Amino acid sequence: MDHYMIFGKDDCPHTQKALDSFKKQSRSFVYINVDKDPDGLKRLLEYSNDQYVVPVIVNVDEDSVEIGYTGD
Repeated sequence: MDHYMIFGKDDCPHTQKALDSFKKQSRSFVYINVDKDPDGLKRLLEYSNDQYVVPVIVNVDEDSVEIGYTGD
């Protein structure tokens, strides 16, 4: 089973869509709210090449990064 980190914001509809989708699919993930976690924001910027875009979804096991979420 893959493990994910989802960097996002509570008021972002795309973040909420990603969280809902991951929950429905019973995927293992940790949610980092970048509005409330300054270290999380730093990590988001590292994964996104300094782009402040949410959500950023990191597959920890494969070390892959998806910037943004459309539900695909």
